[in-house]
Amino acid sequence: QVQLVESGGGLVQAGGSHRLSCVASGTIFSINVMGWYRQAPGKQRELVATITSGGSTNYADSVKGRFTISRDNAKNTVYLQMNSLKPEDTAVYYCTVKYGVDYWGKGTLVTVSS
Repeated sequence: QVQLVESGGGLVQAGGSHRLSCVASGTIFSINVMGWYRQAPGKQRELVATITSGGSTNYADSVKGRFTISRDNAKNTVYLQMNSLKPEDTAVYYCTVKYGVDYWGKGTLVTVSS
């Protein structure tokens, strides 16, 4: 099985920047898709960004131009660089990987103050 550990949650000012990290561990040969979802208070979980092993990316319209997803394949780590943060970005952010089936981290809370 794959285990995912997110880090980097915290309190951030609106307009500021922040970075999240997620490390995948376990018996892993290669991971095709890694990504981030988020769930804001009172809302459904939504996709934020994904990245393939080849570097192809996909972003939610709400974060395009502000967030950047990247990965280090050798370290099985995915990052989410968040710039120009808005209060509506406040959510629990979940790391996910596709490795036969979907695996999820426990989530890390990002709070953007207004």
